[in-house]
Amino acid sequence: MALTLIAVVLSLVLGHVAPGLISFRRYGWFVSWLQWLGRLFAGQSAWQGRLGLLLAVGLPILLVGAVQWLLDDHFYGLPMFGFALAVLIYTWGPRDLDLDVDAVIDARDVTERRAAAVALFPEGGEPVIEGPSLVEAVFRCALWRWFGVLFWFLLLGPAGALLYRLVSLGAQGEAQRVLPPAQAQAAKLFVAILNWPVAHLMTFGLALAANFDGVLGAWRDWHANGGMRLDIGFLGAAARASVVCELAEEDAYAIDGPAQAPALLELRDAMSLVWRVLLLWLAVLAIFVVAGFVN
Repeated sequence: MALTLIAVVLSLVLGHVAPGLISFRRYGWFVSWLQWLGRLFAGQSAWQGRLGLLLAVGLPILLVGAVQWLLDDHFYGLPMFGFALAVLIYTWGPRDLDLDVDAVIDARDVTERRAAAVALFPEGGEPVIEGPSLVEAVFRCALWRWFGVLFWFLLLGPAGALLYRLVSLGAQGEAQRVLPPAQAQAAKLFVAILNWPVAHLMTFGLALAANFDGVLGAWRDWHANGGMRLDIGFLGAAARASVVCELAEEDAYAIDGPAQAPALLELRDAMSLVWRVLLLWLAVLAIFVVAGFVN
C-alpha cells in the first residue's frame, strides 16, 4: 500500500510538471474495439444489452488483471509499481481539471467563457454559466476524472482504475455514441453503481475539509426530499452549500484585485475545495500506511 500511495502522488506530480502526458491518455482504441465487436456480433440480441457491455469492458480488464497478477510480489514490487503508475497516469483525467477551470475564469468575454465551460459539461448540452451549475460541474468532473479512478485503483489496483475509466467512457462521449442504446443505458447504470460509494466518500471528505454542518445539512435535506437511489445529486447539493459557506466566511465578493463575477468566485472556490478533499484522502491513506493498518 505504501507503493500505491507513492504511485498516486507521483501521478499527480507528473500530471502537473509534464502536461504533455495528456496526449498519452487516448482511448480511440476502446472506441475501435467497441465498433469491431459491434460488427462481429451484429444482429445478436446478447450483444445489445448488459452482457455485451460486460464483454466489451471485461476482456481489457482481464488482460490488465492478468498482468497485475503476474507482476505481484516480484523484485520487491518494483515491476508492479511501474505498471500501476503507468495505468494510473493513463486513466487519470484525461483532461486537466485545473486548466479547464482556469480557462473559464480567465476568459475575456461571455462567448469565450461559454466555449471554455464546455469541457466541464461532458454530458453534452449547453453549458450553464451560473455559480451553482459551475460548482456542480466541477465536482462531477472531479468525480469522473480523479476520485472515481483513485477509489477503484486503491480498492482493486490497476484493473480497478481501468474498469472505472472504460465504464465511464461508455456512459458518455464518443464511446457511448457507438454503443447500442441498451448498452449505453447499461453503461450509465454501471457507472452510477461505481460512482455511488465514491460520491459519498467525497461528500464526507468535503464535510471534514469545509463546513461540516453545512455539508451535513445539505446531505440530509437532499435525502429527505426524496433523492433517488444511485443518484449522486447529494454531492452537488453539498458542494453548493460548502461554497456558499466559504464565500460567506472570507467575504469573497470584496476581495482585492480585479473584480470577478460571483459565478467565477464560486467556481474558484469549488476548485479549491476539490483540492482540499483530494489532499484529505491522501492524508488519510498516508496515516493508514504509517500506522501499519495496511501493508
